[in-house]
Amino acid sequence: MKRFIFSFVAPFGLLYCFWGAAAQPETTYIFQHEVADSILVVKSERKLYLMNQGQVLHEFDIALGLMPKGPKRREGDFRTPEGLYSLEVKNQESDYFLSIKISYPNQEDRIRARSMGVDPGGQIMIHGQPNKPRHEESHYLEQDWTDGCIAVSNSDMVDIWLMTREATPIEIRP
Repeated sequence: MKRFIFSFVAPFGLLYCFWGAAAQPETTYIFQHEVADSILVVKSERKLYLMNQGQVLHEFDIALGLMPKGPKRREGDFRTPEGLYSLEVKNQESDYFLSIKISYPNQEDRIRARSMGVDPGGQIMIHGQPNKPRHEESHYLEQDWTDGCIAVSNSDMVDIWLMTREATPIEIRP
């Protein structure tokens, strides 16, 4: 009788040991970040603000295009656009440490460029530092250096990446 009980109970005991171990929940880490509902860039302050319901969530130092004064008018002018745009696409495979495309040129920019007979340009991003830098790190952190993009430190770019979504409105002021 003992043999019968053992032969009946033992397989269930083993099954429970293996199944029970497999059924244990995995440890899951949840990183919660506040999500911005808009972005404000003030070129004259060299600041990018992540906003939510009109309140500043975070503030970041930025670098701009090599010719930072005035709005972008045409391709190759090294200016950062001014106006109302939105975030379009997040890119992890960029030449820079993460990048988020801005919807420049908007309709107003295209009309202005057409009236001037020039190409308005494009590929304006918020991005981190170059993956293959040509200069010392201080070069990228202490002066304007982009072709018209908005650059931040890599650690700031991680925060911006996590706290924004595609289609988030962005206003770029002088």
